[in-house]
Amino acid sequence: MNSDIFHVRFPNLGWTFTINRVALQIGDFKIYWYGVIIMTGMLLAVIYAYKSAKRYNVDRSKLFNCVLVGLVGGVIGARLYFCIFRWDYYSKHLGEIFAIHEGGLAIYGGIIGALLAGLAVAKFQKMKFMPILDISMMGFLLGQGIGRWGNFMNQEAFGTPTDLPWAMMSEGTGGVAVHPCFLYESLWCLLGFGLIHFYSKYRQRYAGEVFYMYLVWYGFERMIVEGLRTDSLYLPFQIAGFDVRVSQVLSALLFIIGIILLIKNRKKEDSFYANYRRKKSVGTGKRKSKA
Repeated sequence: MNSDIFHVRFPNLGWTFTINRVALQIGDFKIYWYGVIIMTGMLLAVIYAYKSAKRYNVDRSKLFNCVLVGLVGGVIGARLYFCIFRWDYYSKHLGEIFAIHEGGLAIYGGIIGALLAGLAVAKFQKMKFMPILDISMMGFLLGQGIGRWGNFMNQEAFGTPTDLPWAMMSEGTGGVAVHPCFLYESLWCLLGFGLIHFYSKYRQRYAGEVFYMYLVWYGFERMIVEGLRTDSLYLPFQIAGFDVRVSQVLSALLFIIGIILLIKNRKKEDSFYANYRRKKSVGTGKRKSKA
């Protein structure tokens, strides 16, 4: 049996797909769809950041430095986060820590790693942090929305059994119909990207507002969906006799913090964003006719 082949079914919808995890193979060398999709999400996030830099009054060349280092930090952070919370396994299989192409990247680890690395470069270049965070969060939403399909190709990040119309089953789920959690997160992130992009372009009032919105939007979804997943990372200790999912606790904290910050800054308006909107309004108005 080829472990790279999955037969995915959505039984209630009558859909069946045969998925090959390998995008390209030359001899024994394989390039997996997981890596291709993750890199595609990253690339589109970088393009979006570059296109948005002017609107946020950020120097593009300096931003590129932040993004480049942030991407490296993100990959390292995502893998380390995943391995740390499964150290009971990886401590006995150290060589597998570097097998990123097999999956095992934690979103929150990637976000933390990317932010730490990118903001370190921003500080070195004497850049303002909040516009960088605004741009980064939009990139994260876009990258996450696309990147989750890498989980689909690997048949991972699925949830508990369900009989809902969109239930999914494959060899990866043990032949059981389950929640397609990757799909929930992908759709939520892409919807959030569209809505917050529109808001940021026409209604954003101050630097950091998009960052706070991201905390609320993504924290809310992940807090719920994480409770459905069967492959969650857990804290190494129990609380009140219960096992605690790391990402669910972190998501709840981010959701609460985001709401507090939005409320705290609700009357704030950054002069740059106000001026930008006025310029856009003038630029789209009717020109005076010549005599």
